[in-house]
Amino acid sequence: MTNDQLASRHPVTLFTGQWADMPFEELARKASEWGYDGLEIAASGDHLDLRRADEDDAYLRSRLEILDRYGLGVWAISNHMGGQAICDDPIDFRHQAIVRPYIWGDGDPEGVRRRAAEDMQRAARVARKLGVDTVVGFTGSSVWKYVAMFPPVGQDVIDAGYEDFARRWNPILDVFDGEGVRYAHEVHPSEIAYDHWTTVRTLEAIDHRASFGLNWDPSHMAWQGVDTVAFITDFADRIFHVDCKDTRIKAASGRQGILGSHLPWGDPRRGWDFVSTGHGDIPWEDAFRALASIGYAGPVSIEWEDAGMDREVGAAEAIGRIRELLWKLPTAAFDAAFSVTSEG
Repeated sequence: MTNDQLASRHPVTLFTGQWADMPFEELARKASEWGYDGLEIAASGDHLDLRRADEDDAYLRSRLEILDRYGLGVWAISNHMGGQAICDDPIDFRHQAIVRPYIWGDGDPEGVRRRAAEDMQRAARVARKLGVDTVVGFTGSSVWKYVAMFPPVGQDVIDAGYEDFARRWNPILDVFDGEGVRYAHEVHPSEIAYDHWTTVRTLEAIDHRASFGLNWDPSHMAWQGVDTVAFITDFADRIFHVDCKDTRIKAASGRQGILGSHLPWGDPRRGWDFVSTGHGDIPWEDAFRALASIGYAGPVSIEWEDAGMDREVGAAEAIGRIRELLWKLPTAAFDAAFSVTSEG
């Protein structure tokens, strides 16, 4: 099944990042059985090796053949892990665990950043070869480490962080522009844009380049107290992609805060947790009405993260919850009928 054949309805896709341990074909088969229209393919595991896809046409075709075999489309690919290493400081053992060996190399921090940037440029080329116009991912940040603002940090340090982001990302976006592909940054703690005002600052830093937009994933905003629905209308022209992941905010006991208390996922002492779509506090109906109001017509991708639920249970259940919200939109105002007069 081609993307064109599926374009008559809002495609619901499954983000493959949390399934990187599963062979791509096995996941494609399962997603098809669960009723998904396609996959948001992560550049992880054997799902999508960007360097190989950029250099080997046969490998690239094999990804498309697997999708076609199971009647799936692809509207976006993701490069979250590589993107994280572009601006981060420090670069350390955490990055070695998530980036591909060809990005890590000898581990020299600036070399890792440079190779990560090259890989993001590669992602734009691979997206175009796949017939995809959106790459989703992270940016990293050299100033996230100062989020507590203590020991005190001068505004000049924060300004330099946004300048660093612009210096590293403008050449990447030049390649995106050349390929006719857009970048959808996921607003997320540890990134250059993690809430409303840092998103404003990020867009200003690159002069609102048309190829740089946002991946709306409300799960990371909710626990910070950001209005997830208002974010959609505030940045209406920048919502390039949608990921559906839920967050459950737990009743305050006077003990837990929003920072997680260094407790593991699923620990009942935490103040919040990621949960499977529909099991948390995200106002999904309000969000989908807002997305409709701004004319968003792209894919709706379900992302599974839930320490208390098997992922196959979550993925199979979530698609039904989301499809219930993707009702047909009206073709006229509901009160238009009031003006119709009848004779007789």
